[in-house]
Amino acid sequence: MSKSKYTKPLRWGIIGCGAVTEVKSGPPYQQTKDFQLIAVMRRDEEKAKDYAKRHGVPKFYAKAEDLILDSEVDAVYIATPPDTHKHYALMVAKAGKPCCVEKPMAPSYADSLEMYNVFRERELPLFVAYYRRSLPRFLKIKEWISNGAIGAVRHIRWHLSKPPSKEDLAKTYNWRTDGEIAPGGYFDDLASHGLDLFSYYLGDIENVFGVSTNQQGLYTAKDAIAACWIYKNGVTGEGSWNFGTSDREDKVEIIGSEGKIVFSVFNEEDIILTNANGTINLFIDHPKHVQQFHVENIRMHLLENGEHPSTGLSGLHTSWVMDKILGQL
Repeated sequence: MSKSKYTKPLRWGIIGCGAVTEVKSGPPYQQTKDFQLIAVMRRDEEKAKDYAKRHGVPKFYAKAEDLILDSEVDAVYIATPPDTHKHYALMVAKAGKPCCVEKPMAPSYADSLEMYNVFRERELPLFVAYYRRSLPRFLKIKEWISNGAIGAVRHIRWHLSKPPSKEDLAKTYNWRTDGEIAPGGYFDDLASHGLDLFSYYLGDIENVFGVSTNQQGLYTAKDAIAACWIYKNGVTGEGSWNFGTSDREDKVEIIGSEGKIVFSVFNEEDIILTNANGTINLFIDHPKHVQQFHVENIRMHLLENGEHPSTGLSGLHTSWVMDKILGQL
């Protein structure tokens, strides 16, 4: 897809200035060279006004279309729950502007495919906030794999589990466990990060099988999922995700012909490389604003002719994998 030329500074608007945008993602759109955050939107106008005041954003809106159609807004970041990603993204595409959507790309592969096709047809950039593809900690693991530190990769496995929260036990409403918005529940919100990252390391998945159920009956989404898959290069994979266990665990193992890499997708822990030369335990901290490098890569893509690692195409593949695991395809 050919790239359009965008002028500096590139002025951004955020749709959905909720908790994720306070520290993790919002400030990078202000702090990145050649970017400006000039407008935010939230349906609760007072909350939008408060966010704008606290973060020094010049404009605030209560309607998404008003922000999208603002002639001073050049690009839009959508940070709403996933069930509205397609609705807002298609509006952004119609307005002819670049867009970044939070992950997962949409609640289904079908919605993700529609989003991808519209942006592709209009030759507009579409990014998905799988920011781990841009973080130094995870790039080090990619470097180890690429340099042959564990030989040929043979298999990857991931187990993620956690106890139900107080809110889960009280059956308090949470969009993340609403089956209409997130069919896989916490799997949609959390597992998508890891599965997307693994495709960044190992390439696209060729085939995947999964089983899923609701073991606890605390909410309408699934809470127990298991899967196995194979990448196009022949590497095999397996995963299990359970959100009703006694203990919290997050462990990934990449097993090679000459060694192994162990790490956590979410925990602030060492990444561990073991091979014939011994074991290396390495801790690489995340930036204060965890999406900083992701946003800087958007700048490189739009203004410096770079290539962002997380686009609509890669996000679409992750949506396909998720739906295959959940039996929705």
